[in-house]
Amino acid sequence: MIFVIDVGNTNMTMGVFQGKKLEATFRIMTKTPRTSDEYGIMITQLLKNNGIEVTDIEGVIIASVVPDVMHSLTSSIIRYLKLKPLIVGPGVKSGIKVATEDPRAIGADRIVDAVAAYVKYGGPVLVLDFGTATTYDLIMEDGRFTAGITAPGIRISSEALWKETAKLPNIEIRKPKTILAQETITSMQAGLMYGQIGQTEYIIRKVKEESGLAELKVVATGGLGRAIADETDSIDIYDSSLTLDGLRIIYDKNRR
Repeated sequence: MIFVIDVGNTNMTMGVFQGKKLEATFRIMTKTPRTSDEYGIMITQLLKNNGIEVTDIEGVIIASVVPDVMHSLTSSIIRYLKLKPLIVGPGVKSGIKVATEDPRAIGADRIVDAVAAYVKYGGPVLVLDFGTATTYDLIMEDGRFTAGITAPGIRISSEALWKETAKLPNIEIRKPKTILAQETITSMQAGLMYGQIGQTEYIIRKVKEESGLAELKVVATGGLGRAIADETDSIDIYDSSLTLDGLRIIYDKNRR
């Protein structure tokens, strides 16, 4: 079994693969400071709760965009799972060539998503990840990562509204029944959701226009990706396990 960990700005998403089958997934919050012992106890308990023994795990891979947690997290893996994790970064084989001005500036999570989308769906492909940030990454037919767009995520936009204004509340993020809102909460929900849908459709259209790839395949993932994908024909596929699959694929490439 392979243990995969995606360390995002908001959550750590973890999964366990038996071959290509995703046997279990779970999440813990990234922003809560933890020692290596706390991570270790939490991880071993989560594995046990899913019927997985620590001794069943033969390899670990981590992709992280939060450097501050990596010392404690990797130490916990080494101490409690008795394994040295593979960290996605320079020198790790991915099968994707980053052809941007500064390849090292591309986040590990984006590389992992690109790998999964390219292997699972082929290229050219535009990969959307609706996470803390909303990202759009273009992978060409030959596996080159050629462009990326970054925008504030829906939750960041929502938090900005209630934190930076005196009267607007913290709200549940969901699409209201109509865009013709008549009170504060649904007006915010309408702005956030329909604004994201509009942004998504426009960016996809512009990428296709400027790249000349009219038949470009569009694949989305991320926590709120399903809600957006359900509301637009611009997204061809929603894949909730894209990032975890990418970690498994990269692990397999580096195990050979």
